[in-house]
Amino acid sequence: MKWDAAWCLASETKLTQKTRERQYQFLLELQEKEGLRSLGLMSSQVWRDDPKRLCFLLSRYKFVAKMFAGMNRVLEVGCGDAFGTRIVQKEVQQVVATDFDPVFVQHVNEHRDPDLPLVCKLHDMVQVPMKEDFDGVYALDVIEHVAPHQEDRFVANLSASLNWKGVCVIGTPSLESQAYASTPSKEGHVNCKTGPGLRELMSKYFHNVFIFSMNDEVVHTGFYPMAHYIFALCCSRR
Repeated sequence: MKWDAAWCLASETKLTQKTRERQYQFLLELQEKEGLRSLGLMSSQVWRDDPKRLCFLLSRYKFVAKMFAGMNRVLEVGCGDAFGTRIVQKEVQQVVATDFDPVFVQHVNEHRDPDLPLVCKLHDMVQVPMKEDFDGVYALDVIEHVAPHQEDRFVANLSASLNWKGVCVIGTPSLESQAYASTPSKEGHVNCKTGPGLRELMSKYFHNVFIFSMNDEVVHTGFYPMAHYIFALCCSRR
């Protein structure tokens, strides 16, 4: 909506507040009409306790969104509260989000945005692949929670959920970063990887594996042991 049209529309309502710059008046109109958007279960806690971490989270989703831009159907594994999923939704035709925890799946489905509806399903990728196949699959901050003896089955099921030309993105805190991790993070992180270790695992299931380093919001190709976070971009499934 352009600012002049928004100003005229707002002037016809019962709003008593007026912004000093009229191009912002539509914000009050939008608030009155639709309310304000809220954060999710996880993102709300992060915003309260350490808001800069939301920058890191959203930057990871932006990386996935740019790698998958233009794809038709994309699968997210381990979506949590799906706060960052919206970034990927803006770049692809459809995202199917999954999590193995019914609490998060219920939360996502109860708070879905009517302007950008999201399909969210209960699914445990360690157990079985998805029945349908996808152009892309991604899992951010998931594999470090998968027990080492289950990681091969997890990645095999990821691969089996892709079509023949599908692309997979895995993002995880690096093993080296765990010296600086919080106590709750360390409790759940049972399987962090080095850059070479992640490449070795993913190369069992994909012919081409590209490893990227990430520090804060910046993705690069620098020295893996100095990266706080690592990505594996995988294609050409075996």
